[in-house]
Amino acid sequence: MRPTPHAVLPGQESVWDYPRPPAIDASGELVEVVLGGAVIASTRDTVRVLETSHPPTYYLPMSAFAEGALWPAAGSSFCEFKGGARYFDVLGGGTVAERAAWNYPAPTAGFEVLADRVALYPGRMDRCTVDGERVRPQPGGFYGGWITDRVAGPFKGAPGTMGW
Repeated sequence: MRPTPHAVLPGQESVWDYPRPPAIDASGELVEVVLGGAVIASTRDTVRVLETSHPPTYYLPMSAFAEGALWPAAGSSFCEFKGGARYFDVLGGGTVAERAAWNYPAPTAGFEVLADRVALYPGRMDRCTVDGERVRPQPGGFYGGWITDRVAGPFKGAPGTMGW
C-alpha cells in the first residue's frame, strides 16, 4: 500500500515523484564526507540516483576520495536496475567504517555513469553534507539514501515500509 506523500514545501521535491526504475540526475551540489575527523571527499562532480520512495543516493567519483580512503571489502550484492555491486571499507582519520561504500563496476545499460563512482552510507560517516547541509541517513540501515531539507517523504526503510 502506497503511503500518503508529505506536503512539498517550496524548494523541495517529493520522493514520490521519483521514477521506478530509477533516474540519474547530475546534481553539481557540493558534497563533503568526513570520517575520523578528516575530510575524505569533497566534490561538486556528483550524481544522484532517484527512485520512488527513496531519498536520493549520491555517487561521487572515486577520484574525489583521499588516497587510501577506499579499500575493497568482502561481499557483493545485486540491484535489479544497476547490476552487481562491490563494497569498500572507508578509512579516514584512523577510523574504519566497514562495508560503508559501494559501486557498480559494470553497471547495466542506462547506469553507465556509475561505473567509476562510489556511494556511501551517510550514517556510517562522521558527517556528510550537501551544499553545507548535514545529511540524515535513510531509515533502516539497508538503503543508502541521503535525506536533506530538499526532499519530502515519507521514506522507505523504516519498519513497515518493505511493501512500498
